[in-house]
Amino acid sequence: MDFDLTADEILRYSRHLVIPEIGLQGQNNLKNASVLIIGCGGLGSPISLYLAASGVGRIGIVDYDVVDLSNLQRQVIHNTKRIGTSKVQSAKYNLQALNPNIQIDIFDEIFSSNNAERISAPYQIIVDGTDNIPTRYLLNDLCALTGKPYVYGAVYRFSGQVGVLDASKGACYRCIFPEPPPTESVPPCSVAGVVGVIPGLIGLIQATEVIKLILQIGTPLISKLLLIDALDWRVNVIEIPKQDGCKLCGPKPEINHLIDYEEFCKMPVQYQSLFEENAFSINPPDLKNLISNNGKIRLIDLREPVEVQISSIPNSENIPFHQLLDKMTHWDKSQPLVLICHIGFLSIIARRMLMEAGFKDVKHLNGGIRAWAQEVDRSLFIY
Repeated sequence: MDFDLTADEILRYSRHLVIPEIGLQGQNNLKNASVLIIGCGGLGSPISLYLAASGVGRIGIVDYDVVDLSNLQRQVIHNTKRIGTSKVQSAKYNLQALNPNIQIDIFDEIFSSNNAERISAPYQIIVDGTDNIPTRYLLNDLCALTGKPYVYGAVYRFSGQVGVLDASKGACYRCIFPEPPPTESVPPCSVAGVVGVIPGLIGLIQATEVIKLILQIGTPLISKLLLIDALDWRVNVIEIPKQDGCKLCGPKPEINHLIDYEEFCKMPVQYQSLFEENAFSINPPDLKNLISNNGKIRLIDLREPVEVQISSIPNSENIPFHQLLDKMTHWDKSQPLVLICHIGFLSIIARRMLMEAGFKDVKHLNGGIRAWAQEVDRSLFIY
């Protein structure tokens, strides 16, 4: 039997080679495998590091962001010296340093319906390292339409979930979520927060599932979701049945091509695009002038109390977002309000809720307390 492993690779992967389920044949299969990872942040870091270390021969990474100091609490593929540089360039540098025997392809662009088929064409398995709903639907549809397995992962604070969605063998993402959730139910990591080790834990499980799929061993999480709550160590595996009525993978599919997923989900891939100046927002310098001129406004800070301890605007009232519906029933609907949150995500949603309830004059602080600290009060901590 012929194998194309070099002497260096035999030594490098020697701990794999003595495992009956892997051996020379399995390591050869890993070397000839190709995997595309969307995102090289909290999930993409451990996924790519361990697939590279395991000897997956070709790894593609898609990301459009740059390394920020706030990333380093969980995005362990990057380091302090890489702040401000392209994430895919940073990832490639470290992956090639870890394993120079493999091929790393990088795509410094937003993964969208326009480029998804082109980028994904050479790869066998697609892995989700993202944190937004539109891209998850895109990945699911792409994989179902091209017959590839989609290794899904998601994290939130102390919890996470992993599944293998392969429409040719079982359920797809649309079988679980036929319709996208409301925007406020899926806040980005910068709003909800995540314990740094949780993406590591979930990403490693995703990498394990990729290896099992390549080697065709064990029982992959096809049509299953592994749910982990690390705070109390609750671990469950739930079965996800394939839905006969699924518009993508059911017997009478209605979806046969990629669509505009931002429009479908009513939310952007880049949350920053929400935070644009308009008639319903107020920029930090304008709010400062309004406060200085004794403008009769009420400042409502929607963040959690632990966030207010980090930084706050003087004379603002802390009413956490989840308490807003109860509290607002007693407010004067004609009083001008300015809503504040961390980066402007929750304040946009809260403004809509208030306007729908009959409030007359509600604005949200564009960019939130972070923008205020950057543009008005530089003594405040940025987080």
